[in-house]
Amino acid sequence: MASEGNDAASPTDQPPGRPVERRLGQLAELPVTVLHGVGDRVASDLGELGIVTVLDLLTHYPRRYVDGTRMVTLGELVEGDKATVLARVSRVTAPPSRGGRGRGRAPSRVSLQVTDGRGHLTVVFFNQPWRAKQLPVGALALFFGPVASYRGALQMVNPTAEVLQSADEPNRESGEASPRGGVPEEGFGGRVYPVYPLSEKAGLTSARISRLVHEALDRAGAFADPVPESDRERLDLQARTPAFAGIHRPRSVGEVEPARRRLAFDELLRLQLALVLRRSRLEEDARGIRHIVARSDGTPTLVERFVAGLPFALTSAQVRAIDVLIGDLASPLPMHRLLQGDVGAGKTVVALAALLIGIEGGHQGALMAPTEVLAEQHATGIGRLVEGLMVPDPTTLEGSRPLRVTLLTSRTSAAERAGIHAGLADGNVDLVVGTHALLTDSVTFRSLGVAVIDEQHRFGVEQRAALRDKGRGADQQGSDPDLLVMTATPIPRTAAMVVFGDLDMTIIDELPPGRLPVVTRWARTPLEEEEAWATIREQVGVGRRAFVVCPLVEGSDKIAAASAVTEANRLAEGELAGLRVGLLHGQMRPADKEAAMDAFRTGELDVLVSTTVIEVGVDVPDASVMVIEDADRFGIAQLHQLRGRVGRNGEQAWCFLLSGSESPESEARLTALEKSTDGFVLADVDLELRGEGTILGARQKGRSDLRLARLLSDRDLVADARNVAEALVGADPHLTHHPLLVEELRLFVDDDEAEFLFKS
Repeated sequence: MASEGNDAASPTDQPPGRPVERRLGQLAELPVTVLHGVGDRVASDLGELGIVTVLDLLTHYPRRYVDGTRMVTLGELVEGDKATVLARVSRVTAPPSRGGRGRGRAPSRVSLQVTDGRGHLTVVFFNQPWRAKQLPVGALALFFGPVASYRGALQMVNPTAEVLQSADEPNRESGEASPRGGVPEEGFGGRVYPVYPLSEKAGLTSARISRLVHEALDRAGAFADPVPESDRERLDLQARTPAFAGIHRPRSVGEVEPARRRLAFDELLRLQLALVLRRSRLEEDARGIRHIVARSDGTPTLVERFVAGLPFALTSAQVRAIDVLIGDLASPLPMHRLLQGDVGAGKTVVALAALLIGIEGGHQGALMAPTEVLAEQHATGIGRLVEGLMVPDPTTLEGSRPLRVTLLTSRTSAAERAGIHAGLADGNVDLVVGTHALLTDSVTFRSLGVAVIDEQHRFGVEQRAALRDKGRGADQQGSDPDLLVMTATPIPRTAAMVVFGDLDMTIIDELPPGRLPVVTRWARTPLEEEEAWATIREQVGVGRRAFVVCPLVEGSDKIAAASAVTEANRLAEGELAGLRVGLLHGQMRPADKEAAMDAFRTGELDVLVSTTVIEVGVDVPDASVMVIEDADRFGIAQLHQLRGRVGRNGEQAWCFLLSGSESPESEARLTALEKSTDGFVLADVDLELRGEGTILGARQKGRSDLRLARLLSDRDLVADARNVAEALVGADPHLTHHPLLVEELRLFVDDDEAEFLFKS
């Protein structure tokens, strides 16, 4: 493989006289079958791990390392210790099963003798007969567990065991088969063993993967490096060749982190370049609107009249956010901004200000929400907030008319839909609130000026682009609307830079004055659960209301709905007997959903038993208690959103998390909810507990996954990658002088994104 494809390297990448270096694109074209010993069976096993090409193999990174240079030897073991030892199996004793089942049957027993060349140890497995096949004579394995004494000899019973080298695999250093039986002359110290992610379906060991990686690295030779040397030196980053060596075959554990840091930077740089290029391409092709943000005659603008008429004062954070939006909207370039804020921070009012600036100049506004319940809530709330606002209309005697807000969802009747479509097309509708129904071909705008997308994480980049395209119209003669996306699920800043790096970011970091933190209790026992039901009865007695959220269940929405019905009936006859208990779930007819919410909102119902359809947007000021059953089944962000449905009127509110789970993960999540009501603090905890995948979601596809980068501990790398990406694109908008980066972007981003980024 050392010479395969080397002549394909671009001459612009290599200075004269330098040996041609290996590009990742070449490795992506080489199947793993080019490696020695990889036939159909091994290739199939590798495929179970997602390894099809040599590049897949080299980016299948170790999940941890065993430091053989500091390993405890078998001769140093002490009874009572919990130890990790590296040893080779020298004898296996596995008495045949006597068959049959029953109370009198003795447990199966597999006994191993293992050695590290300096000592011996007995390892015993009860009721794990498969261990005899997993750990035959000659296998090298890592054993972790408590050390005990039996008949004067030390042993481990049912330890964790991880095979590093199977009996028939050659030693890396000698190339000879492992010894079947005898004691090696030397111990296993002196080097670091990488431990690779494996699959139960794949008949592979960590050592087998390591040997293939070694061969691939040896035959690949030096790697072409797309990061300019000046940037590497400034950021103290390794070159790519030693980084691949350091991650896969470190000579000491100290070599691992510098290698990981460099390869993590590559992952982040590719993502940031894609986002910066996306932003650049949009701006190149932009036809923006310079909105009216001040009147020449000095009279109040629509936004100023709106703010003056609000029944409450804006927070300073809301004022700052509106000022930022005004600056964006006054620019000829279309706005692309992310508005973050915690539950109850007042994002909708800020977004409405942006929509009104668009309407001021005779354009229209659109707000898209992910669910009908949320869209209806927005339409109702916005309708109240803009009541009394007038907009110019030369067709009326007065020269003005009330601002018109309408709602468009899949449940809108055909007659209403036709009227709304006509109003949007001729400009008689100023602001439309809707769901995905806004994206249908039949929806056209006379002039869409500002578009707002709520709960951005529920939508993809495609939906964002589709709504923006509504501004240009079918004939593509219109202008690009300014785009504001909102999320009520706080995202750590570094994660937001990766997920929403093509958007500017504004954070509302202040809650309205007088908002009391929701008292949150984790109810572990029946006695603590009774406190939750008692609090509901007490609060209903003083005119308040309560939510009970049913647990998440496996299966379809129909199963979830049936579970909610059963629980509502049980509570109405049990803990909440005598209270007016209602029901809300996703399988109800739209009219029944609306009736249930109205009855709860107006006080005809005391308690609403619901599925998670109330997670976002539902605003019932008199709701003061939230009970979440089997809370351990929910994620932190979802629990925080549900908690945000109560305590919205300034009065004290309570949230009870019912769960008897004792798992460490559940304890970490529920304890975090008890301790903090700050969504950004909880977002950091969530990221730390569940990893980058929960934040990045569908943003990443295929090879673009962050395999090494950690968004919390690598904050500096995220910022560094962003700065390098902006500098590269700023100086070379089409990366003409960086063909290696272009090739890797094409390789690592999905096809649709690549087509958009490189269409020029």
